[in-house]
Amino acid sequence: MREQIRVTQPAPGYWRAEFSNPPINLIDLDTITQLSDLISSLEQDPSVKVVVFASADPDFFMAHYDVLIDKARTAAMPLGPTGMHPWLDVLVRISRVPVVTIAAIRGRARGAGSEFVLACDMRFASAEKAFLGQFEVGVGAVPGGNPMVRLAGLAGRGRALEVILGADDFRGDLAERYGYVNRALPDDELDAFVDAFARRIAGFEKEALVAAKRLVDETSLPDDALFPPALDEFFRSVARPETKARMSRLLAAGLQTRSEVELDLGRHVAQPTEARTD
Repeated sequence: MREQIRVTQPAPGYWRAEFSNPPINLIDLDTITQLSDLISSLEQDPSVKVVVFASADPDFFMAHYDVLIDKARTAAMPLGPTGMHPWLDVLVRISRVPVVTIAAIRGRARGAGSEFVLACDMRFASAEKAFLGQFEVGVGAVPGGNPMVRLAGLAGRGRALEVILGADDFRGDLAERYGYVNRALPDDELDAFVDAFARRIAGFEKEALVAAKRLVDETSLPDDALFPPALDEFFRSVARPETKARMSRLLAAGLQTRSEVELDLGRHVAQPTEARTD
């Protein structure tokens, strides 16, 4: 298994986890396994207080789930410690881990990538170079990690529906206005801001950090029982012939390659018959 997540420790109590899965940081079965292992380390290491998730690719934070993986293989993955499918397990555990989790978003975070950053405690984005979105409805599918429930809490019902049903991209500055991210910063300020904030948190007492986070979680996190029905609906929706046809047209046009389709996916899901030009 090739390492997709490089972990460094910039300061005591502060971890940085950098994604790298060329060509566009797709999420695959190995990504899920490595994220689960990382979360186990965060759960067990009493010294870590804050972790920043970032990407080695400036154009793609986490593009989306690898749609070419056999859905039966995905569905058959062993259940995680929560008793849920391992992708849901990752999303639930990263929200509740006794560590502050921060996503520093530069590039595209769509589909499962968006689901992951929504599960983090905080999201800071490049105002110009971050693009978030849930494109699934645009290809006839239902998002499997239930970003609906997280977005409804962050952005409100109307804006959550706009994000999910519109299946479009939201640049960092607009994502901030919607509550999709905590704050959007000029791209050349993002890394320094997040690093300084993480170092500030790492200087505090872990006991206070964990207790305060737990109390916020009790009033803000969705019930774990809401997640499995969304994944069931995802598997049903991707099996529909209409969904398969739309996905096939996007794949033929360049989906999952470093192409204009992936760079501007929000536009292309509304124009699925465009031919690939590269």
